[in-house]
Amino acid sequence: MNNGIKWIILGALALSGIALVAQEGRGPGAGRGAFGGSGRGGRGRGGGGGFVTATYDHEPPTLPANLKSGGVLIYSKTNGFRDESGVVGSDTALAAIAHERGYPYYVTENAAIMNKDQLSKFKLVIWNNNSGDTLTPEQREAFKTWVEKGGSYVGVHGAGGDPKYNPPNGRSSLADWPWYIETLLGAQFTSHSPQQFGDAHVEDTKSPLTKGLPPVFNRKDEWYAFATNPRKTPGFHILITADEKSYKPGNSTMGDDHPLAWWHCVDKGHVFYSALGHGGMMYTEPVILQLYGNAMAWGLNESGKDCSAGK
Repeated sequence: MNNGIKWIILGALALSGIALVAQEGRGPGAGRGAFGGSGRGGRGRGGGGGFVTATYDHEPPTLPANLKSGGVLIYSKTNGFRDESGVVGSDTALAAIAHERGYPYYVTENAAIMNKDQLSKFKLVIWNNNSGDTLTPEQREAFKTWVEKGGSYVGVHGAGGDPKYNPPNGRSSLADWPWYIETLLGAQFTSHSPQQFGDAHVEDTKSPLTKGLPPVFNRKDEWYAFATNPRKTPGFHILITADEKSYKPGNSTMGDDHPLAWWHCVDKGHVFYSALGHGGMMYTEPVILQLYGNAMAWGLNESGKDCSAGK
């Protein structure tokens, strides 16, 4: 799987000019994808990163007629900082994993898909490298209710919540939605170190979420720090931590206990978040593909089951 996904991502990055593969359109609700459909806005096509103008979607995408229920929604809208290569690479890798495993899936940046009828078609929603406040109040409520009634959420890297920006810059932030940060994620992203190599430690080696991962793995990333430690919140299960002695965290330090990935319950819903995975090519790394492949399988398997903090 890993070599195949690497070449798929390389092709997607090249064709994007850093247009994702097989793109049919660029407006909200447009279709695209190497393997599945998408609604993707036309922002941020360059290879670098930068802030985008916040927009809100009101017309839901048209889902493919042959899309089976019970699959994966990969949602990657950005209304804040956007790293185009990271979004393209991660979207492509997640779609490739779903395709290889036979999971029905749909990739979109159209936030209007967050409605009761369309969300009901999915067991798992992946928030992939999102930034900014992307949902209207009605869309927020639809997603919140979907999670609380038993849906599975997986958050990837940038979906960890950008800092709360203050006027006059007017930038939107995921921190503007307290439920997302405080209840769903359980921790507010504050900053990250420069990209550098460091060690990640697997704390829970028996979890299906860490299956196939080495106990310690060294890799290059921007190492996220959070305002609070989710370990201190009852019901949170820490899976992977950063060893700050293996890199230079600078101001992005959490000390000796620095969680990077965890899971917990929100009412009947299952939640997994991982801070790992910044640039597009990072989604060709075997350890990253293994982790997010595990997360996808876990989310689909646990969706709809009784989720309790004591599990």
